[in-house]
Amino acid sequence: MSRGTEHLKLVTEKLNTKIAEMSDTIQEVQKDIESMNDYYWENYNEMDEYGYENFDNQRALLTQVNANEANRAALHRMKKMVAAPFFGSVEFQYEGDDDAEHFYIGIGNFAERTGSVPLIYDWRAPVSGLFYDYDKGEASYEAPGGTMEGEILSKWQYKIRDGKMIYEFESDVKIDDDILKQELGNNGDVQLKNIVRTIQKEQNAIIRNTKDKVMVIQGAAGSGKTSVALHRIAYLLYHDRERLKSSNILILSPNSVFSDYISHVLPELGEEHIREMSFDLFAYRELKEIVGDCEDRYNHIEKRIRDINKESEARYHWKQSGDYVGAVESFLVLLEDDLMNFKDFEYRNFKKSADDLLKLFYYKFPELPLLSRMESVMEYVIDEYETLANRSIPEEEMQLIREWFMSMYETMDIYKIYNWILEENGWPVLSDVPKEQRVLAYEDVYPMLYLKYRLCAVKKHKDIRHLVIDEMQDYSYLQYVILQNMFSCNMTILGDRAQTVDDTPQDVLRFLPKIFGKQIRRIEMNKSYRNTLEIAEYAAKITGISDIKFLERHGKPVVEEKYNLIVEAVEKILQQVNVGVDGYETVAVLTMTEDEAKDVYAYLRNKRKDVFYIDRDSSAFRKGITVTTYYLAKGLEFDQVFVMGGRKENPFYPQFKYISATRALHELYVYEKMDP
Repeated sequence: MSRGTEHLKLVTEKLNTKIAEMSDTIQEVQKDIESMNDYYWENYNEMDEYGYENFDNQRALLTQVNANEANRAALHRMKKMVAAPFFGSVEFQYEGDDDAEHFYIGIGNFAERTGSVPLIYDWRAPVSGLFYDYDKGEASYEAPGGTMEGEILSKWQYKIRDGKMIYEFESDVKIDDDILKQELGNNGDVQLKNIVRTIQKEQNAIIRNTKDKVMVIQGAAGSGKTSVALHRIAYLLYHDRERLKSSNILILSPNSVFSDYISHVLPELGEEHIREMSFDLFAYRELKEIVGDCEDRYNHIEKRIRDINKESEARYHWKQSGDYVGAVESFLVLLEDDLMNFKDFEYRNFKKSADDLLKLFYYKFPELPLLSRMESVMEYVIDEYETLANRSIPEEEMQLIREWFMSMYETMDIYKIYNWILEENGWPVLSDVPKEQRVLAYEDVYPMLYLKYRLCAVKKHKDIRHLVIDEMQDYSYLQYVILQNMFSCNMTILGDRAQTVDDTPQDVLRFLPKIFGKQIRRIEMNKSYRNTLEIAEYAAKITGISDIKFLERHGKPVVEEKYNLIVEAVEKILQQVNVGVDGYETVAVLTMTEDEAKDVYAYLRNKRKDVFYIDRDSSAFRKGITVTTYYLAKGLEFDQVFVMGGRKENPFYPQFKYISATRALHELYVYEKMDP
């Protein structure tokens, strides 16, 4: 029995014993709480008149309640740990000692008793720096007693699932990617170890980078860029834990499923809750005071897949471009004069001429956005009045004064001002309807948000100290300009130009330096290893990409078949699906359109119960069979993938095929519809 398996057996026994003890303790404390509650209400009227006994009873009750909450949290953590108690270990020999010690690293600290030597160390503990920061050889870490120096004799990594050791291997560098770990765990080939070591050295340079403000990772499909980005977050949380908390990190992701998915990818984060947000959802919330509703991005994609119209495409691309930003800036220069209608202000015996207000507006507060500026002018005038009169203006009169000052704008409706910009640039204007009837097309969401931020004060998200932008190729020039205005923090931006959800790939690295300046660090990851060689080569042929290096991780050949009816393809899928205890954990059936996905899901659901559907509102990533569209599967990976639907003549078809194919880690089946 290996040392790792032996330690797993020991720790599992100790954890299960502790879980049983903790469960008993929680029940006993709960009984005490109930007894204290009963005593309190039975004797409430007889407690002393000054309330001391009442206070003591309440404090004792609160102490017990808090203790039980802490017990429940500890129990929850231990139950999570028992499934996979540790993922790494370090054999470390202290300077001057003859014997080495073994430190096992996991998602939480665990000792048999308080004060005893931990059987597992939390990945954030100082001693864990040996695992994260050093390869084999001389090393040190900071302990309460000072710097502890010595030598790392060996480093091991483990894959434990449901309390069972799946594989373990020794490596002098920390391997962060699950596929690489699995290859090393199942194959001791020296050449493979050298290749993996080279890949990991490159990845570690990215993960451990703390000096660059904006890091942009252009990674080929299967290069492990998402895994690297997430491990970078774990590393930063470990090294900057005094200043950086999980609540200070925000991930902008393609959909709500992604945040649930990453919890499967990165066990080190343990109980950490990284904030995740769809940029689209944020934009919709920002515009709710201007419009009644906004078109969904996925409706927009579906609409473009069904019918690519040259005129609407040209309009869409202009509205997302630097040309639109330039048009807005030119428009705003003239808007200041056209939008304002200054007039004399009089309140009781206090007067301000229109010329006085004009000077305040243009010369006192020129740095403020146009629609936020009059508020400051009003406050300045009111302060002057209250100082001179030595009295405050009643709240009800303040409201009337505010309305009067705001009436000096021709309009404060950003929707109308946006229409002026469209008209000036020769584009069709939006319908002139009341706010509640306004439904904003997706092409107008970010142009209007940008205009709002140029006209009104933008709230800076200072609580966010690190922003992660995934699928960077799907963000437009305009969206990056908005993000740059919203966030001044460090950023990790990652994606793959070949995986653009569009009819043509987009390389954002062409314009990102213009937006973020010299603070940007560009990194290319062109070694593909997460997909098998057969899948990677199949995908590369679709796009004609030739500069990717493949790790020779072989698997089953890609299966290509034709079908006439959806039912035929789904029956073939059911014959090939390999999911369950002795099979794969995750399987996906990917289609081009939402209607196709719904039809496939309905048929499969009648045949099997382990089938799940991901739509735009889904928030959970589940093991089993997932049915969804290719654009909602972006950022996710599955052991086995079945691709079906779409038409060759559709301009989006190559992107659909490529993105779907690269979601497959081990097996890929492509079913193509026969020509009518």
